[in-house]
Parts: sequence; C-alpha cells; structure tokens
Amino acid sequence: MSKEEIRRKLKTNFNTGLTEEEAKERQKEYGKNKLADKKKENIVVKFLKQFNDFMIIILIIASGISGVMAKIDGTGDYIESIIIIAIVVFNAIMGLVQENKAEKSLEALKKMSAPVCKVIRNGKQEIIQGEDVVPGDIVVLEARKLCTSRL
Repeated sequence: MSKEEIRRKLKTNFNTGLTEEEAKERQKEYGKNKLADKKKENIVVKFLKQFNDFMIIILIIASGISGVMAKIDGTGDYIESIIIIAIVVFNAIMGLVQENKAEKSLEALKKMSAPVCKVIRNGKQEIIQGEDVVPGDIVVLEARKLCTSRL
C-alpha cells in the first residue's frame, strides 16, 4: 500500500499521531497489544499429568502385579507394592513443585522485561507500554549503537 492508503485506512496523522482519546477508543475496540495468556491448569490436573510418562506407567503396573502376586500367594506381603507407589507419588509431588517454581520464575521474568515503545501521540513523542500500542499509532524506530571497542 502507499503511505496515503495506509493513512486513510488507519485514520491517523503521520505528523501528530493519535490523540489520547483516539488511542483509548481503539484500545477498547481492539484490546491490548499482547498475546492472550493461556488458561492455568488446576493443581489436580497438573498432578495427574505427572503420571503421563511411559516409565511411571510401567512402575504403576509393576506395583499392581506385585500386589496381585502377594494376594495370590497368600503372603500378604504388600511392602514392594507400597514402596513402588510411594516412590511414584513422591516423584509426582517433586515434579509438581518444580513445575510451579518454573512457572513463577517465568511470570517474574515477564514482569521484569515489560517492553516499552516510543510513539507519536498528541503531536509529541511518548514512551508507552508495548501492550498499549494500538492500530494507527506512529511508532518511532531508532537504531542504537550498544557498545564500541577498539583494539
């Protein structure tokens, strides 16, 4: 598209940008400029997902076979079955704890690295949160030299 077509389609002014009122209206219409967060899983679902591994399933089957064999033999020695199940449950609890810690760390990193954007609004350059950018905003791009070194 040509510049004029873009200006007409987005209903914006290349020199002054949008007004605050226009930006607020567009944010109401289009929503925030961010990806939708996925729905968090229930802790019970997360716990049950810990058992969704081939080796864990094999251990649970082995525990069941051991319990059935103890019942058939009439010995009533269910120690092996109980130990296997206890280890599997302990492993699931540890996996759940680690997963929750990782999620909290990711959330903290997202908050720390909130991107900002330089736009032209009301005829002047402003720095706004990246999620507040709306269609029609004039975004100012800059190239920066981060460091120089000479040998």
